[in-house]
Amino acid sequence: MARISYDDQTAAAFKAVREIRRDGLAHWRDAVRRHLGPGPGMTVADIGAGTGAFAAAFADWFGVDVLAVEPSAAMRAWIPARPDIQVFEGHVGDLPLPADSVDGVWLSLVVHHVSDLAAAAREVRRVLRPGAPVLLRQGFSGRVDAVRTFPWEFFPEVARMVTDTCPSVDEVCRAFATAGFRRDALEAVPETLMSPAEFLDQLDAFRRADTNIRRLSEEEFRRGRERLRHATGTEPRTNQLDLLVLR
Repeated sequence: MARISYDDQTAAAFKAVREIRRDGLAHWRDAVRRHLGPGPGMTVADIGAGTGAFAAAFADWFGVDVLAVEPSAAMRAWIPARPDIQVFEGHVGDLPLPADSVDGVWLSLVVHHVSDLAAAAREVRRVLRPGAPVLLRQGFSGRVDAVRTFPWEFFPEVARMVTDTCPSVDEVCRAFATAGFRRDALEAVPETLMSPAEFLDQLDAFRRADTNIRRLSEEEFRRGRERLRHATGTEPRTNQLDLLVLR
């Protein structure tokens, strides 16, 4: 499925510095509640679950059971071991889940890693119960300007990589339409991140956690660090990503 792989060092760094703190996700909690209508007894599949931040959040926020599907063994090792979260090896193109088994699918920053979106859509359709939604947290081409987005504003080379790999809303909707999905909602959701000062302090760990930053030359990385040093502030920054809901 993905262009990237996570070793133990990368996964540990991702857990330490890439996960958004729970208190920065309040708007996502509210948006998911509106579109999913979650409640006890429901089961949600978190596909591409990473280190389990959203899996744990969904279980805590809504009292749902979560099936966390993640291709990387190093990332799966960080997903919390608890009764309301089951962890599976797999990816969106080949889900280890029964048909008609989940009340919602969550895909957070996943679809830009997927080479065959139509095949992924068919797998998502297979595991969803009739009428259940798929919720995508994503930056979309034409709706995200990575050059002006924290923290990529300090690393324009990474900003270009991010922008070039983002699919458009229309591309995703067309691919999922082949499996019978239609667009139900699209909204920008704010999320609160770290401050520039915190980012500077954690930059070396962030480099280990982020495969795009790791692709920079030493000179490109040095220039980005200098831009960040001159822009240091102590207030947390807020970005927006889109929530695309398909049914």
